[in-house]
Amino acid sequence: MTGQSDRWTELTGGQSGEEYAQRFARLAESGHDIHGEAAFCDALLKPAARVLDAGCGTGRIAIRLAEMGHHCTGVDVDSSMLAVARREAPTLEWLLGDLARLDALGLSTGFDMVLAAGNVVPLLAPGTEAAVVRQLAAALGPGGLLVTGMGLDAAHLPLPEPPVTLTEFDHWCTQAGLTLRQRYATWNGDPYHEGCGYAVSVHSRPAM
Repeated sequence: MTGQSDRWTELTGGQSGEEYAQRFARLAESGHDIHGEAAFCDALLKPAARVLDAGCGTGRIAIRLAEMGHHCTGVDVDSSMLAVARREAPTLEWLLGDLARLDALGLSTGFDMVLAAGNVVPLLAPGTEAAVVRQLAAALGPGGLLVTGMGLDAAHLPLPEPPVTLTEFDHWCTQAGLTLRQRYATWNGDPYHEGCGYAVSVHSRPAM
């Protein structure tokens, strides 16, 4: 651990796994599509790709991508979230760890995609964001994709104001050797324009 509490833990106390899972279960029961992120990612991947779900939470996206035939590993700092993920998909690999110390988990690198959905980047411990982006980029294989989703205003965040700007995020990605490939306003692929409250970004590592 970095020794500094991440914003997610400060908000939830690290005990919100069951509540979070129940919220998405209710959405699914009411007819909402809760698999938009997985569909978005699957469209970018070759069959049977290796995916690292960084900040995987209860495993909703990784489990769906595994059902689509991909090989998924989930990492999260919240043990209550991982407890749900392990119960729902015990055969998948779920790791408890700090994304700023991803290299300490002994993961093999060369992932085809690293996913950080659900406001993972804005909810990191303050000051660790650039280090986390470096760690995520280092986990990618040549040509691999870093896919992120983040709120850019209070309406799309569980915070009073956004702690991270897209300019900062793109700078960290550039420092980590990544190039912005695509950017959207939603997981449905709606076009992004300046002033959007949410951004789905696809950065790529150079191919060999």
